[in-house]
Amino acid sequence: MPNGTVIFFSAAKGYGFIAPDEGGQDYFVHVTTVQAAQLPGLAKGQRVAFEVLVARNGKQSAINLSSITK
Repeated sequence: MPNGTVIFFSAAKGYGFIAPDEGGQDYFVHVTTVQAAQLPGLAKGQRVAFEVLVARNGKQSAINLSSITK
């Protein structure tokens, strides 16, 4: 399960992005994924673990989020 850091999240807009620790492209995260993980929201700089979903169109997004505590 990759780890990363939230670089943007807006509950009002319904989405955000996570930068993976290993580098490369940022992953899109939808507000419903955050709700399914029973997280109150995401904050810039928050550390998370996630899985990657590749859609039929090739776009990748973060799913199955969990917060990483220090």
